[in-house]
Amino acid sequence: MTTDILLVGTGALATLFAARLSEAGHSVSMLGTWKNGLKALQENGARIVDSNGNERAYKVRATDDPREVSGAKHALVLVKSWQTERAARQLKESLADDGLAITLQNGIGNKETLIRDLGTGRVSLGITTTGATLVGPGLVKMGGEGTISLEQNQALGPLEAALRSSNFNLQIVDDAKSLMWGKLVINAAINPLTALLRITNGELLSRPLARKVMSALARETAEVAKAEHVHLPFSNPVDAAEDVARKTAANMSSMFQDVRRGAPTEIDAICGAVTMHGRKHGIQTPYNRACWQLVGQIANLTYA
Repeated sequence: MTTDILLVGTGALATLFAARLSEAGHSVSMLGTWKNGLKALQENGARIVDSNGNERAYKVRATDDPREVSGAKHALVLVKSWQTERAARQLKESLADDGLAITLQNGIGNKETLIRDLGTGRVSLGITTTGATLVGPGLVKMGGEGTISLEQNQALGPLEAALRSSNFNLQIVDDAKSLMWGKLVINAAINPLTALLRITNGELLSRPLARKVMSALARETAEVAKAEHVHLPFSNPVDAAEDVARKTAANMSSMFQDVRRGAPTEIDAICGAVTMHGRKHGIQTPYNRACWQLVGQIANLTYA
């Protein structure tokens, strides 16, 4: 059974999802604003290159006009967190009245931003640890097979089936907020340091000072999560962060990729969010605050 699926975004993960879903026979539309990405997707399809350099292309529909994809029943939001407000405005025009938008973004606060425009019943939370590197517009390299976790929702049926048919590792969970904060712990510990030091995830483990700071970032974020009454999916945040860095040793984090290509980063929704939530509870988060400011300064210099 084929399903019509709308992907909001034209970056690395959106291109990866588009290719996998299209390969499985589903009808995929992509909604974005990046002109080079849209042009490449329209002309060449969503392309994946494997570890041997072999490239495969899959047909997708790509547009910057929400009206061209109106009436969408299932939408996956795969844009950067700083683009969520724009995505919400686009979805307001394209999502069906009984449609469901699932955020699979980094950071926290994306679901709330979408709900402001779409309403509570039309937004659901998801988390993915799948990695991808954008090689060029419309061309992506797989960065490691992760897991997609979606919170329970009665409207998920067709989308769940489509993702499973596309060979994604999928699980339906009762407490997606726990996994969201668990991912935030990992992202806060790894992403800003790799962006600042311009190194792969695994190199953090071989540099004693970087490893010490990574541990501090993980502990701070876990402390804030506890204050938010979130039960994390692991007992030791430092071990969890180091385990991910080890398993994704060759990967460049998404924040490192953003800094390399001069694009805005998600630092506000990661270390910035930890800092602000910590302040609300009277918790000091000096390491997250420092990374928030430092990465923000790099970003300002890069794309001011």
